[in-house]
Amino acid sequence: MLTTMVILFWFSVATILYAYIGFTVLLFLVGWLKNRRVNKQPVTPPLTLLIAAYNEEKSIAQKIENALSLDYPREQLEIIVASDGSSDRTDEIVQQYHDRGVILMSFPRRGKIFALNDAIARARGEIIVFSDANTFYDTRALLELAGNFADPEVGGVCGNQGHFKKKTRDNASKGESLYWNYDKSLKRFETRTGSIVSADGAIYAIRKSLYEMPPSTAVTDDFAISTGVIEKGYRLVFDSEARAFEDAMPGAEEEFRRKVRIMNRGLRGVLMRKKLLNPFRYGFYSLTLFSHKVLRRLVPFFLILLFIASLALSAASPFYLAAAVAQGLFYLWAGISYLMRRRNIGGSKLFYIPFFYCMANLAAMVAVLNLLAGKKIELWNPQRQGANPEQA
Repeated sequence: MLTTMVILFWFSVATILYAYIGFTVLLFLVGWLKNRRVNKQPVTPPLTLLIAAYNEEKSIAQKIENALSLDYPREQLEIIVASDGSSDRTDEIVQQYHDRGVILMSFPRRGKIFALNDAIARARGEIIVFSDANTFYDTRALLELAGNFADPEVGGVCGNQGHFKKKTRDNASKGESLYWNYDKSLKRFETRTGSIVSADGAIYAIRKSLYEMPPSTAVTDDFAISTGVIEKGYRLVFDSEARAFEDAMPGAEEEFRRKVRIMNRGLRGVLMRKKLLNPFRYGFYSLTLFSHKVLRRLVPFFLILLFIASLALSAASPFYLAAAVAQGLFYLWAGISYLMRRRNIGGSKLFYIPFFYCMANLAAMVAVLNLLAGKKIELWNPQRQGANPEQA
């Protein structure tokens, strides 16, 4: 019994350490050895900025104004708003920009992927840039994205998503900021190895010729569309100079629900693109995809096994007792941070890291369990607040 628990303890430790540290070190080493660059040039191909919208009356006007102000040749830029059955004033507001060249494509409520698919079929750009209605681009964002397509090996580009600065942010938002910084570092390393795992929906672009309708709609559209580029043998890269900003989620509860939805649909996306897990065909990318999108989602289960093994071994060795106590204190720390947020008590940065870590892993566990239970999330219901681009 004790031998089994010792094996379980160290296997869990090794898995967790690889998921967060070993994987990052491996990416850095492989990226350093391969060091694949992008032949970026100042080109301006015909480009379609495709804005997905569902009940975005609070932010759609600001988004369109931002799109019209971008530094890109106007004769080469097409702006389309794909409205997925919006029931508020979204369509009415977009129509007010018709004379300024903004195209409204209003579709019945079927889901984001269907709206994007129908809009792309009618888009005239050689490059399709995907954007959310609450995401505001830096003036040069389109130019930076487009420049990557001068490299014939590049089929898709993911931009650099940031968040508006706010005077007050709860612990979840602060933790989310740390996560995004970590994720951007991974994307830089991944680009040097060949391709990033997938793009972020706020700002990414692909060659229209490489687009195809994802075979499943119960997946995240950004993952499904961007990984299709890799499946066809092209590179998907990260460009830190193509910047975009959006609001962080307003609170931990909303962020938790969002993460569960994204992770559930993301795992379904991996199943849909399971051929990408074949290292004999896709090389190091297959390991990157598994480590980034599969193994990290399984970490909460290894955390539970680690705690159980630590408790079971605590009477046999002071080392395992210390491990059990350390884990218990870490989770207590996260719980105190959550209670402080609920009571609007300002906490120091010391508290939000354990809170966000535990929240993210709990969301991953729920997402995996929902997947195993066969739960699908077909439609999107974005929870937006009016954004202020001046805060960027």
